[in-house]
Amino acid sequence: MNDIFDVLAEPMRRDILVHLHNAAPGDMSVGDVVTVVGSTQPTVSKHLKVLRDAGLVTVREVGQHRFYRVNPEPLAIVEGWVSVMNGGPTPIEGSSVGRLLPEVDAAGVGRTLGRIAGDVVALLGDLPGNSRPAKSR
Repeated sequence: MNDIFDVLAEPMRRDILVHLHNAAPGDMSVGDVVTVVGSTQPTVSKHLKVLRDAGLVTVREVGQHRFYRVNPEPLAIVEGWVSVMNGGPTPIEGSSVGRLLPEVDAAGVGRTLGRIAGDVVALLGDLPGNSRPAKSR
């Protein structure tokens, strides 16, 4: 697996992440990504594979179509590293959770619960009889 900083060093991958982030809470098809970054499908697919292998994006398959969204957890790790390097506190330093349960990553637990909640809402919207308004791009 590539180091996350190596993955983020590529400008097109950062551009793809920005577009996927802006599509949140939804996702984008490969064709949508190709359109917004102005590149070819093989090039975009190559970069999406690198992002997927690094855990920076997740993919949902519907038939032969693939839909991508940002996975914020690895980016939170980068954000934490940058914060510490800029003299900021470590993620839960000084919090009551940090004092009582120093081995617990409270921020990671919160992000995980948020993703689970988002997935549940998406699944409920996909049930027969439930309708969601169409997203506009």
